[in-house]
Amino acid sequence: MKSYLGFGIALLAGAALGASGISALRAQNKAPVYLVTEISVSNPDAYGKEYAPKAQASIKAAGGKQIAIGGAGGAGASKVIAVEGDPPKRAVIQIWDSLEKMQAWRNGADYKEARKIGDKYATFRSYVIEGLQQ
Repeated sequence: MKSYLGFGIALLAGAALGASGISALRAQNKAPVYLVTEISVSNPDAYGKEYAPKAQASIKAAGGKQIAIGGAGGAGASKVIAVEGDPPKRAVIQIWDSLEKMQAWRNGADYKEARKIGDKYATFRSYVIEGLQQ
């Protein structure tokens, strides 16, 4: 009888361990989120010197990555090429592990300080697109 009880407990413990492992694997495969920002820059020189480096440093420190930067304002920007309609003066695409991490960065002190500078030289339109599971 004791061996059946021990076997049953071991079976339950193994099932619980397996379930937690599967849960952890699913969490690792969570699709990223992309933050897309269209920026109307009024003073490209000041934007590129005063705001962009601080904003980019805060993104990197918070775990985000810039995957595309285009348009006026320097800081490593390439051209924005219109395919349909008028392109923004500047556009940036960032990738984040989760919406929560992106929101924590936007609500953080470093970005809020940088954004005070950015608001002097530009207006921003931002939105998040959830990535697809691969």
